[in-house]
Amino acid sequence: MDDEQAGSVITPLRLDVEGPASHPSVTVSGEIDVATSPRLRAELMNLIAAGATEITLHFGGVSFVDSSGLGVLVGAYKRLHEDGHGAIHIVGAQPSVRKVFEITGLEAALLTD
Repeated sequence: MDDEQAGSVITPLRLDVEGPASHPSVTVSGEIDVATSPRLRAELMNLIAAGATEITLHFGGVSFVDSSGLGVLVGAYKRLHEDGHGAIHIVGAQPSVRKVFEITGLEAALLTD
């Protein structure tokens, strides 16, 4: 039985990376949840390992973020701030996603616009 037959539909996560290694820009679309957050974590950790000090995440196409997704974003934020000069910026978040950041108190740390 596949996921659609089981009554659930998986929204794929798409990550498109552009820009220089030190300041990559990632366009994110889909849902960030327990099924997709490991992929986002792996991409962010790869970018940091490759020398990224400032990462911009374009969230206009993100329709949902759960606690596992927030955990990935906080982990990347902390990793970039370990040496005191890194940054992660989330731009273009839809109102429903922005609300999650507001409720959790992460708006000031992560949302740029």
